[in-house]
Amino acid sequence: MSGRIPKHFIDDLLTRVDIVDLIDSHVPLKKTGANYVARCPFHSEKTPSFSVNRNKQFFHCFGCGASGNAIGFLMDFSHLDFVEAVEDLATFAGVDVVREAVDFKGTTQKPENISDQYQLLEQVAAYYVKCLRTDEAGKKAVSYLKSRGVNDDCAKEFMLGYAPDEWQALANRFDQNQLIQAGLLIDKDGRAYDRFRGRVMYPIRDKRGRIVGFGGRVLDDSMPKYLNSPETPVFQKGKEVYGLFELLRKEAKPKRILIVEGYMDVIALAGSGIHYSVATLGTATSQAHLDLLFRFSSELVFCFDGDKAGRDAAWRAMESAFGALKDGRQVRIMLLPQNHDPDSLVREEGAEGFAERVQQSQPLSDYFFSTLASDLKLDEMEGRSQLINKAKPYLERLPLSVFRDMMFVRLNELTRSSLLDVSGNPARLNPKSIGNRPHERRLPSLPRLIIALLVQHPELISKVEQKEIIWDGLEFSGIQLFRDILAVVLRIKPANTAVLLEHYRNHPDEKIIKDLASLGLLTSGQNVEAEGVENEFSDALDRLLAQAREACLDGLLAKGKDNGLNQDEKELLRKLLVIKHSGAI
Repeated sequence: MSGRIPKHFIDDLLTRVDIVDLIDSHVPLKKTGANYVARCPFHSEKTPSFSVNRNKQFFHCFGCGASGNAIGFLMDFSHLDFVEAVEDLATFAGVDVVREAVDFKGTTQKPENISDQYQLLEQVAAYYVKCLRTDEAGKKAVSYLKSRGVNDDCAKEFMLGYAPDEWQALANRFDQNQLIQAGLLIDKDGRAYDRFRGRVMYPIRDKRGRIVGFGGRVLDDSMPKYLNSPETPVFQKGKEVYGLFELLRKEAKPKRILIVEGYMDVIALAGSGIHYSVATLGTATSQAHLDLLFRFSSELVFCFDGDKAGRDAAWRAMESAFGALKDGRQVRIMLLPQNHDPDSLVREEGAEGFAERVQQSQPLSDYFFSTLASDLKLDEMEGRSQLINKAKPYLERLPLSVFRDMMFVRLNELTRSSLLDVSGNPARLNPKSIGNRPHERRLPSLPRLIIALLVQHPELISKVEQKEIIWDGLEFSGIQLFRDILAVVLRIKPANTAVLLEHYRNHPDEKIIKDLASLGLLTSGQNVEAEGVENEFSDALDRLLAQAREACLDGLLAKGKDNGLNQDEKELLRKLLVIKHSGAI
């Protein structure tokens, strides 16, 4: 959706909402000490390891590591993207989302027009349904759908309709400016006319059930055979798939999702009892499509016709999948028999036969290596060398993971090069450090404790400002991170940890900040929620700075004896000696 949500609105929203109330409305919480606990909603467990802290407005699971603020919880729990999570959180708080609205063409658009578009698209879809069921001209579309095996229940489920073969059918019934913005009306030389005419209409719904666009199919031999809505403020075909809402309505967490090529494939499969298919919208499967689908299922199966075009499409889909394959995700390839598509095959073999083919589909790893090696002679050194040269660029695109390491191991096996480090990154399973196990508690180092206290209590920045710190020459573990966090806190003045964490979303240090936010719950003997947190922070910072200044002073004195000091170093030495004589060192 276009229209940026201002940072200040997000910060205010996180301050307004109590994360305990939000999470408790989804997962019942029980108060234990300063925190609220529950069994984690993100992994199976028998004893609670999911903790929510009201002061920090932060959640953390010591079992699976999930953590974040209220927005992060909604993204993970409800499978939402960032904007959708903000919208849901605003609804929970009873406020309207503020947007710095800019449409897809870069021109200013009133924020309320976004919701107006959703309402208009819903009304147009209802109009198309009415035309299919009551208009004389709609009978031809009904006959076509029946010939494809679409029954009344299926037509209702997918809200199928018919666009009359008229130039002004919509223009005469709805606001023309809104129709143009929604891509339903074409404005050419001051003359506006309907984009869809004489077509069976397939409403495209996002995963929340909102209609974002349409697809239309002609009933004769005219071209184009299929026509989709253009890109609009609410519709980007590279990010949406057809049938996902209907799938999730049947099963919120499907075991697998089947990706097919067309609207009618999805509808025909659903009519046969196979409700776990979706289709891309006249475009190649993108990583955005895959990331969306992987939110709901860990296994995706690509289904393509068995002809050359289908094989080429399967390879392109495989290339897109490489960037989305993380540990725990699986992609399979299903090539259909010649002269069959999913619609015709499910009619011939039935739902059980088709489902059996899905289960026996080829794992991506087998498909990848068998396709690359199909025209190579692997019993010859030259053929094995060619396979390495072909495969390595693809494998290097895989995210760092056990799967990536195992793919390189498989390449070594196929090319008989087990002694050759083909990957440049030896395949190995990296066991987690025993000291990092959730149930083991260790005291944090002094720098780590100080940085964690600042992350958990951003108001402590006032204590830092009172110190008048001389940073020149100071060195201690984590000093750059400490200074970076200080700069962020001084700039944005976050009300709590949740707001600070939001400013680190998608930042290279995001995971570190989350770990620091949860540190107090892991330590024993260092309760960062105690009443004396300000004194604890101030005293710890004094000790750390004193140690760092002492080390810097010793270094300068040693250098002065051996090599002499430049003017800047002499001035720093003078300042440190003054501080030492005052008793601070």
